Amino acid sequence: MATQTIAPIHAVVHRHHVPPPRRCVRRRGVFIRASAAATAETDTLSAAFWDYNLLFRSQRDECLDSIPLRVTEGAIPPDFPAGTYYLAGPGIFSDDHGSTVHPLDGHGYLRSFRFRPGDSTVHYSARFVETAAKREESRDGASWRFTHRGPFSVLQGGKKVGNVKVMKNVANTSVLRWGGRLLCLWEGGQPYEVDPRTLETVGPFDLLGLGLAAAGADDNKATNASAARRPWLQEAGLDVAARLLRPVLSGVFDMPGKRLLAHYKIDPRRGRLLIVACNAEDMLLPRSHFTFYEFDAHFVLVQKREFVVPDHLMIHDWAFTDSHYILLGNRIKLDIPGSLLALTGTHPMIAALAVDPSRQSTPVYLLPRSPEAEASGRDWSVPIEAPSQMWSVHVGNAFEEANRHGGLDVRLHMSSCSYQWFHFHRMFGYNWHHKKLDPSFMNAAKGKEWLPRLVQVAIELDKTGACRRCSVRRLSDQYARPADFPAINPSYANQRNRFVYAGAASGSRRFLPYFPFDSVVKVDVSDGSARWWSTEVRKFVGEPVFVQTGGGEDDGYVLLVEYAVSKHICHLVVLDAKKIGKKNALVAKLEVPKNLTFPMGFHVLELATKNDTIHDLSPFNKN
Repeated sequence: MATQTIAPIHAVVHRHHVPPPRRCVRRRGVFIRASAAATAETDTLSAAFWDYNLLFRSQRDECLDSIPLRVTEGAIPPDFPAGTYYLAGPGIFSDDHGSTVHPLDGHGYLRSFRFRPGDSTVHYSARFVETAAKREESRDGASWRFTHRGPFSVLQGGKKVGNVKVMKNVANTSVLRWGGRLLCLWEGGQPYEVDPRTLETVGPFDLLGLGLAAAGADDNKATNASAARRPWLQEAGLDVAARLLRPVLSGVFDMPGKRLLAHYKIDPRRGRLLIVACNAEDMLLPRSHFTFYEFDAHFVLVQKREFVVPDHLMIHDWAFTDSHYILLGNRIKLDIPGSLLALTGTHPMIAALAVDPSRQSTPVYLLPRSPEAEASGRDWSVPIEAPSQMWSVHVGNAFEEANRHGGLDVRLHMSSCSYQWFHFHRMFGYNWHHKKLDPSFMNAAKGKEWLPRLVQVAIELDKTGACRRCSVRRLSDQYARPADFPAINPSYANQRNRFVYAGAASGSRRFLPYFPFDSVVKVDVSDGSARWWSTEVRKFVGEPVFVQTGGGEDDGYVLLVEYAVSKHICHLVVLDAKKIGKKNALVAKLEVPKNLTFPMGFHVLELATKNDTIHDLSPFNKN
């Protein structure tokens, strides 16, 4: 089985010290299959290890002046909209003093692909986001010395014991264009503003400060459900603990009082940007604070709502409808032994937390967004327990519709994984002892059931807001392999949609059957059917995004990056959304110069280049 075979992979690599042969097999038809001889040559332990690690190879060079990309296959279609495709993610993982950091702690490296009107070429540029941590660790841009631990890493060449530089804001997770500004976000700190054309860093952008300073918004004080559901003495103890923790977290670890989540949402109907923040102490206490902010197209705060729930939760992505904010709670707990090891610097700081699989269901919090939802009488502090234990990863779409009972039907299309697989500091196979990434963690024997997969959560509410039933099922029974980063046509955000696109695994690699992804799957949620496009042997793909061109839901293109790791080349790929599953789905492929090849990115953004107000977000948008 995969785990048993790959476990001793470090010994294999240390004996050979060389990458496997650089040979690729050309794509044939819809399913990309290598010949038996080529597969035997490339599908080895050594090839799997090196291909995986090359996907996270540092890129120290920047592309300050945009350059045209060479079209290697097909051509940019004439109806492809003018706009810019931004890709956020880490750029560097190893310094010059022996330290290798977790991919989530890599410094933000923003990539830009600009489609110009009437031009058949695409222009590329890339720069590091000049955060405070980046300026400290690489003042001249040529040499690097990691001084910040970051939440997920252990420094080999830097200070370990007594190193309190945990909050390493690397601005590497997602990218947002709103109100004339381009922002790079990170899970836990202020966004950094970047010039949308030159990619020069402007500086920190105090998005939460706008919410604190705004006057006249539809605001409310924190609604504390925790106090209502706990004995008063226990709740008073939590209040005291919170007051003691805040100055320590802020003064010692430089942790902001409110932690901004990196995933934002766009309400296209109301023309609003939605963000959510948590309190710093929430990571350590068995209750969670959530503050939702809604801004108009000029960053004017129009609504702010706060909630306190009696659960110890970690939230990465979330959803909303016209009436509700929706949180699928990932239950966590404080790990005392891990906390002590983390304080010594020999383990990552995130080792202080562990998943809490003690309950076999998933709490779904429907928090009132609208006055009607609040007036329904439903006790929002009591979560709906979805009948499946799952760790929520990413949300593709959420919508609500009136039902025959006078209530609402709520649907979420999302990805989720198993608590049995999720492990904070081993994510991506990070191993600080070997300074390499171990692909066996992401490709465990039970990975098909444990890794992220596409699901639908369906909730039926009656006219009082009470839950009549809740169900969880796969989006497609035809495609049961791991998949993540669900995306839709943005014009169908927060309404019933038919198609979902996601990065997916074909299973064609014996030692990398589940991750990294090498395919794009298109799921028809109306009947559960699925079609997919796969790249060539020893190539991987990133997050897909839909670019609308016509009135039909799948009238448009799917844009993504392909990583040809064995050749050390990246391509920008354009697929015809209607033709996914057919031989001619590939429309164009453009090559990034080899010296500028970049590591795997995280999240993407598309938008119009001339004006980014809500009226001009279509066809380029990212929800």
